[in-house]
Amino acid sequence: MPIRFNTFEEKKQAFATATQNGNAEEQSKALNSMLEALAQDVQGDILNQVNASMGDRAIMQARGANVLTSDETKFFNVVIEEGGFKDTDTLPVTTQERIFDDLVEAHPLLQEIGIQNLGAVTEYIYGDPEGAAVWGPLFGDIKGQLNATFRKESITQLKLTAFVPLSNDMLNLGPVWVERYVRTMISEAMAVGLERGYVAGTGKDMPIGLLKDLDGAVTNGVYPDKAAAGTLTFKPGRMTINELKGVVEKLSIRPVNGEDKVRNVAGRVIMVVNPFDNFGIQANATIQNAAGAYVTSLPFNPTMTESMFVPQGKVLFFVRNEYTAAIGGAMEMKKFDQTLAMEDATLYIAKQYATGKPKDNYAAQVYNLDLAIDESVPQV
Repeated sequence: MPIRFNTFEEKKQAFATATQNGNAEEQSKALNSMLEALAQDVQGDILNQVNASMGDRAIMQARGANVLTSDETKFFNVVIEEGGFKDTDTLPVTTQERIFDDLVEAHPLLQEIGIQNLGAVTEYIYGDPEGAAVWGPLFGDIKGQLNATFRKESITQLKLTAFVPLSNDMLNLGPVWVERYVRTMISEAMAVGLERGYVAGTGKDMPIGLLKDLDGAVTNGVYPDKAAAGTLTFKPGRMTINELKGVVEKLSIRPVNGEDKVRNVAGRVIMVVNPFDNFGIQANATIQNAAGAYVTSLPFNPTMTESMFVPQGKVLFFVRNEYTAAIGGAMEMKKFDQTLAMEDATLYIAKQYATGKPKDNYAAQVYNLDLAIDESVPQV
């Protein structure tokens, strides 16, 4: 059963704005406000569910209530008995898997990026095959060659941290609700961190985001923003067709050993917009047909999703499965021993290894938006 958020989304938007435009103090304040709102919303929703729930376990499960495995029940009972997590606790594997499932199911952008959960694995190898099959005589020499460039990626170099304030009131509710609270807090907090890293990450102690230029000058480990590849208006008719034709053509370029080759992007183009620009784009791309119905359709069928970390006035395109995104390693809970303004709660941090970067510089493109309304465009 999904959590009903009241103020968390508003505070998340404020945090996204602070990361783009604010100084360190403003970012810290926005992060604190976001975490407080998340904790209050999750705790309030869970308390409402506890008050409204029925005692029959089977009926609760059928209605989407949380049911734990024996290992999970044992683990969270110990957490309750000891008044919180130990100095360092590793969450049960099944809980870690459910956190990842919650991450993906509730956040379309992470789905489209294709984030992988490698479990305890912290390194993996992948290759880019390149070669050709060549015809030859039946009993002749073997023709052609299939080469692959293998690369080993380590995800232990980057660490994602989520803050989890755990109050005594939550401990009194029992292991089922404590597990749900902890799992929801971690998945939502990590979703914000992963989205920020995968979209706008600078490459310094965090992923290289889709908005970054892999070929640009790197300063102290920080990659520069991509220059806009052009301007899109999304005006109906031939204008939008030509604009998006240029987008998919650019995304179709695949550099191999210094040569530009063709990448198949059919059905794989993802379009990411700032929530404030979403309706402006849809408005420009909407026409009223002869039957009086309003129709919104974009040529080449890009999959459209939103991110607060795409700057307003910009639109991001990328090719599905052309961004390396993974999490791995055991997820640990540890008591946070530094100051963060949380009242009536013990603050913990959940640590998870993660990595992310585009496979090449053409796999993602950034464009400026010009959404000025043109009343002269014919609507029928």
